[in-house]
Formats: sequence, C-alpha cells, structure tokens
Amino acid sequence: MFKNVSRIVTVIALLTLVLAACAPAATATQAPAPVTQAPVAPVTQAPVAPATVAATTAPVATTGAAPAASGGWCSAVKIVFFPGGPQGGVFAVNVYNGAVQAASDLGANVSYEWSNWDPQTMTQQFQESAATKPDGIAVMGHPGDQSFDSLIDAAEAQGIIVTSQNTALPLAEAKYGANGFGYVGADNYSAGFSLGTEALKESGLKKGDRTMVWGLKSQPTRGLRTQGVIDAFTKAGMVVDYIEIDAATNSDPTQGTATFTGYVSAHPDVKLIVTDHGGLTATVGTYLKAAGKNPGDIFMAGFDMSAATVDAIQSGYLNLVIDQQEWLQGYLPILQICLTKVYGFSGLDVNTGAGFVNKANVAMIAPLAAKNIR
Repeated sequence: MFKNVSRIVTVIALLTLVLAACAPAATATQAPAPVTQAPVAPVTQAPVAPATVAATTAPVATTGAAPAASGGWCSAVKIVFFPGGPQGGVFAVNVYNGAVQAASDLGANVSYEWSNWDPQTMTQQFQESAATKPDGIAVMGHPGDQSFDSLIDAAEAQGIIVTSQNTALPLAEAKYGANGFGYVGADNYSAGFSLGTEALKESGLKKGDRTMVWGLKSQPTRGLRTQGVIDAFTKAGMVVDYIEIDAATNSDPTQGTATFTGYVSAHPDVKLIVTDHGGLTATVGTYLKAAGKNPGDIFMAGFDMSAATVDAIQSGYLNLVIDQQEWLQGYLPILQICLTKVYGFSGLDVNTGAGFVNKANVAMIAPLAAKNIR
C-alpha cells in the first residue's frame, strides 16, 4: 500500500514542479505560518481487501512546512479548507500544516474552517463558505453523502470546485470526479480491519478474550473504520464491547477519562482496546494512569501519529498505531483544486494509509511528529 502511495505522491510532486516552472509569474500572497509546537490533546480510496494486513514499517520522512508564502502559479485561486478541528488539536494541526505548506508552495489564497469534528458544524460552515463564492472548497467528509451531497450539488452549480479529505464522499466523487472532486485519505474500512488484525497478532490474544472498541460507528462513512476493527475482532472470535465516542470527548479527548476508567473498572478482564480517534489515541497514557494501569497491562492500539502519540508509544502505554499521514490530507487537496482550476485536471484519488508504527520503528517518526508533520 505504502509503495503505491509513494509512487502517486512522487508523480504529483513532479507534475507540480513542471507546472510551476512553466507558469507565469504571480503576485505574492501571504499564508499563515504552520503550527510547530506540540498540540494539547483534545480529537481513509483505493480499496484494499480486508484480509490484507500492511507490513509493520515506518513511512518515509518528509520535509517541514515553510513559514512564509510566496507568489506562484495558483496565486489567483481562492480556497476554503477544512482541517477538521479543533484548532491546534491532535491530527487537525498536521492537516493544517500540510495545507499551509501547499498554500506557500503554490501561492493559493487559503482560508480555514475549524469544526471540532462535528458533522453538523461542517455542513453549516460549508454553506457559509459556498456563499462567499470561492474557487474551491476542500471538506472533511464526516457528514456523509446523504447530508452533504445536496450542498455539494449547489456549490458545483455555481462553478465551485469541491474535493474531500480524511473521509470519502464516494457518491459525490463519482458524480463530480471530472470536475476535480477527488479524495485524499485512507480507505476507512480496510484501515480498521487491518489495524484490528495486526493488533490481535501483536498482542497474542486467543479466541474468547475480551476486547473493546471506542469509536464513531454512528457516522456514515467515517464509521466504516470503527466497523472494520469490530469485524476483525468478531471474525477472530473475540468478545467485543463497543463504546460510541460522545460529542464532548470527540472535541476534547480528556473528557473521556471517566468513560474509560468506568469501563475498565467494570471489565477487569479486558485485554485489548482500540481507540478509533487520533486525539483519543494520543491520550491513552492519561486514561491508563487514571485507571491505575501500568504500561502493558492492556494492549492499546489506535489511529494516527502525533507528538503525544510518540510519547505514549515510547513510554509503553500505547502498543500499535496505524498511520494515515494526515499532513498529506492537507497538502494534496489544495494541490487538487489548483490543478483543476488552473489546468483543468480531473479528481485524484490518493490512499494515504501507510503502515504500522510501534516501539520498534517509532524513533524514525519522532522528530517529524514533534513538528506536527507526522
């Protein structure tokens, strides 16, 4: 999977350099500086067969984000970008940094909408953004096709280029792919199934052992990742408990401490827990300490890298993470809109799911995670 993603990203990067060299000079535009400090803990499309498990390898390192923007071939293009949220939060800050770097490299005029990961907020902000008539909008697909597609239809009718990141909108992508609607992120179900399978392998659990999945199954497309983990555990014959992440914890993962400690107290035989949320995964050390658990007492697995996640792995509280390279989910949608607006390219579908990170390979990621790039 990772080799394919690397090949796609390499081709895109080369194409960008060629186009930049051929384009006329543009007027300089100022982009916001990327966030470089570690965030405070708050909160995937080329399909892969569910039975396939990615190799446990660390992804290739990337360069850091430039602090200032300059004129470029996309300088006349106005874009609204959704990093997810909350502002400065785990995962979203990496997405934001990727978008800031793209704006700097390409010269695009980009504004940002933070949503605290709330689907209703995302749809409201989309309507408000479309009313300003930008050239393009890059959205998080969490509300799903059913909630989003009528709004996307209206935006496309105005000539606004729409594309998505992190969570796919497959119906909208099928309808507007020729107009530049692409997707940048992991295949959610496959990522979930793969993480569940690898966690069982590395933890050494046996049939009948108790597991827990803490996720967002209620969200249409986003919830496929949670379902993938559950299906992997069920197929292996595990006892599976499920907890839906509530709104407060979705926005600020520290609010989930009581939920975690309450569950562990009521289920002392739980042996493996998966947190399907970047912010919750970064907070597992806090949860386990509050529950009176030592590193290794419960095998903990989750999604997405961050500086706090690196710390949790290195301290032994977190055992396994699947990395979807969220920085690319910021950079590539900006590039997508620029390519479509300036050169008429159709939508690109890029699977950013890379591989697994654990204590054996986290050292390679750590310096970049400290800069909120990985």
